[in-house]
Amino acid sequence: MNTRKLVNFFFKTLFIGAITGLVTSFFVKAGDYALFFNPFNFMEVLGLLVFFIGLGLVFAVVSQTGFFAHLFINRLGLGLFRSYWPLVQVVLIAFVVFDLVYFPYQATEGEVSLLWYLLMAVAILGYGLIIARIKAKETKQRAFIPALFLMVVMTTVEWIPGMQTEGTDYAWLMIIPLLACNTYQLLMLHRLHEPDSHQTTKAGKSKPATKANPKKA
Repeated sequence: MNTRKLVNFFFKTLFIGAITGLVTSFFVKAGDYALFFNPFNFMEVLGLLVFFIGLGLVFAVVSQTGFFAHLFINRLGLGLFRSYWPLVQVVLIAFVVFDLVYFPYQATEGEVSLLWYLLMAVAILGYGLIIARIKAKETKQRAFIPALFLMVVMTTVEWIPGMQTEGTDYAWLMIIPLLACNTYQLLMLHRLHEPDSHQTTKAGKSKPATKANPKKA
């Protein structure tokens, strides 16, 4: 890993957050866009685009903070719990999935259907399982549980501000960029340690054999 790769990793994550935040706003905030398209108001539409891109960038930074916190927590957990750390992570994952259903439902006092929260928890868990499986396949099997821990537990922790807002608009605007950024960071982390292709090519080249000078008679 070098500084160039790390900076590239950082800015690509920001780009993904900005794009996913903007695209999500087209669906979640379609009504806001419609207000300024009929009649068309260029400055207002531009303001909305800049706002939602900026919001996506903020969520990308939140994702990056959570991702590097996860790396620290994983090392700390291995030091404290050793071989029991995977089991501890599984328990925490189960607890967070339960929390995604129980506490938000209690907070709404039954105004929102329980089915909505069940579907939300199952969707996040199911997506996390898919990404964790890809990570384990690309690296090693023991990476499965830490990857699932990031996609479920850390994403949920990062998502808490979005879940505390009224309505579901900003919850959607936040969770999509968080999932996208966490997915990118998780699947790209091990690639940061791979050597550059041009460096590999240079390292693989052997020096041409030099002919020995004939001995003088």
